[in-house]
Amino acid sequence: MKKSRLIMVLSALLLLPLFVLPIWNITLEAPQYPDAIGMDIHINKFEDANPNDIKNINIMNHYVGMKDIPETIPEFGIFPKVILAMVALGLIAALIGKRRLYVAWFVVMVALGSAGMYDFYLWEYDYGHNLKENAAMKFTTPDGEPMAYQPPLIGSKVILNFKAISMPRGGAYLMFLGMGLSLAAFYIAKKEESHEADLAVA
Repeated sequence: MKKSRLIMVLSALLLLPLFVLPIWNITLEAPQYPDAIGMDIHINKFEDANPNDIKNINIMNHYVGMKDIPETIPEFGIFPKVILAMVALGLIAALIGKRRLYVAWFVVMVALGSAGMYDFYLWEYDYGHNLKENAAMKFTTPDGEPMAYQPPLIGSKVILNFKAISMPRGGAYLMFLGMGLSLAAFYIAKKEESHEADLAVA
């Protein structure tokens, strides 16, 4: 099998660890918590970073009127199917061996990843802005507006006495690697085709 095809196979298979590894993590650091608390986000579930972390986050959020972190969201039923479909399409592209299919797979992955990040932003926005009216504690900005508690999409942000940190995790890094390898497969396939054309002329 050509090198480009093998690399494309690896690109597709690197999506499978997403079923085991988290793709994102949100961590909260504060003086009252010597050990930071947080949650890992998988393609099909939310998970405690440490035992009872999500329960503790929900307890804190209750006082300022934020929603509880749900046990499940509709996306958890969609993401696994999308990942399996992209694995299958990547393997089919490798089997066919056309370099334009490799770059097409990359483009679709970028589109899906961008849509996923936008969906994540909308979830964070709703989570941090749509507060319950009967909250026990209400804070306002210096302008007198109700304070929002939206975590950062990526990076860190100070919210009251908490430092919220939002960063990708192992599954996301492997996905990015797979996407990069699909581009490598495209360029290697281009060289292979050029080499074959030179041999045909010779």
